[in-house]
Amino acid sequence: MSKQHFRTERDSFGDLDVPMDALWGAQTQRAVQNFPLSGLAMPRAFIEALGLIKAAAAEANRELGLLDAATADAIVAAAREVADGSHDAHFPIDVFQTGSGTSTNMNANEVIGNLATRTLGSAVHPNDHVNMGQSSNDVIPTAIHVSAALRVTKHLLPALEHLASAIEKRARELDGVVKTGRTHLMDAMPVTFGQELGGWAAQVRAGSARLEAVAPRLHGLAQGGTAVGTGINAHPDFAAAFAKRLAAQTGIGFKPAANRFEALATQDTAVELSGQLKVVAVSLIKIANDLRWMNSGPLAGLAEISLPALQPGSSIMPGKVNPVVPEAVAMIGAQVIGNDATVTVGGQAGNFQLNVMLPVIAYNLLQSIEILGTGARALADSAIAGFTINEDRVSEALDRNPILVTALNSVIGYELGAKIAKRAYAEGRPVRDVAKEMTDLSDADLARLLDPADLTRGGIKK
Repeated sequence: MSKQHFRTERDSFGDLDVPMDALWGAQTQRAVQNFPLSGLAMPRAFIEALGLIKAAAAEANRELGLLDAATADAIVAAAREVADGSHDAHFPIDVFQTGSGTSTNMNANEVIGNLATRTLGSAVHPNDHVNMGQSSNDVIPTAIHVSAALRVTKHLLPALEHLASAIEKRARELDGVVKTGRTHLMDAMPVTFGQELGGWAAQVRAGSARLEAVAPRLHGLAQGGTAVGTGINAHPDFAAAFAKRLAAQTGIGFKPAANRFEALATQDTAVELSGQLKVVAVSLIKIANDLRWMNSGPLAGLAEISLPALQPGSSIMPGKVNPVVPEAVAMIGAQVIGNDATVTVGGQAGNFQLNVMLPVIAYNLLQSIEILGTGARALADSAIAGFTINEDRVSEALDRNPILVTALNSVIGYELGAKIAKRAYAEGRPVRDVAKEMTDLSDADLARLLDPADLTRGGIKK
């Protein structure tokens, strides 16, 4: 670009050329030049949180008499534009940057300062005004908590509720359909589809409860700790006023952290949340894999169900259809497990008064929240809602399952039951026919004791 496409900005290091149309200033430009590392920018949810934080900070400083109303109003208006995504193109800094996220904090300060200056008609300084009473060291940890809390509340928990409800609906519809249960991938006692799906739904709801249990710590904010936790350069009432304003903006019960030194020096809450996201990921992988097994075939597999056919499954085998959504969801789960490893390593990087892997923690935590939410909805809408039962295949497998002999244990004993099962396996015959030949039980007794539907209700058979 020619010189005429740049303007000159100045920071404490001196003059620097910045693209003419960029809303950022010198410190952001230095970061752009210093960190051309991955091409990964900070997530939209994180930029939204920064905008909300800067707006709440300006309102708090106005309330405390530290910012005049006109300047505060200009900052608030600009910060809200940042929060709503109007200026995402002006947040170019790579995730892999300074570990405190100072570059991204200054990016927000400079963009908001320039926007506010245009509105006000006089200079709004990125440090003195937009960053008043703040430090990158408390802003970035606060943004991690705020962005994660917002996306868990508004995106992930509703998606998990949608998935759980979809599973429960199918469970009710299919509760009367009995199938072969399996342990170790081997035939076991019968269950109903409703019971099997009910287990899935319980997994999903337990995952939601785990996420909600993190909220008391996630809603505690580092803001007000400034550089090292002491609150230097912030009004003594700033933290409380800030949290009150942010809670009002978001509808989430944000509050000052119980201990600001812990809030700056550690990311234990992020690690905790990531761990609970991993549990949800494991649950979704389990459900996805069950669907894949149940759908396997259609001739040489279990073929208990048919998932919706969404696309051709092979570039070489005509007619092949694959369980593509469960596969995609399983990959999402794998990504979340990997993200958790990164967040865990990031969490241990709290050296004395500051964690120094904040941007990569934020990126991985937010990606996990986003993809789990979209994956849960895809699983609900494109797999759970539309699968059909292959009733003939299910009934055939159930009738030929020698493990049904387990129901006779209390009547004929384990040893004779084992002999009946082995013979039924070897001869490929229904266990009822073999049991009739090897015991003195009547047809009526065998029909009663080996009724698959009754066996799904448990209990001792007499």
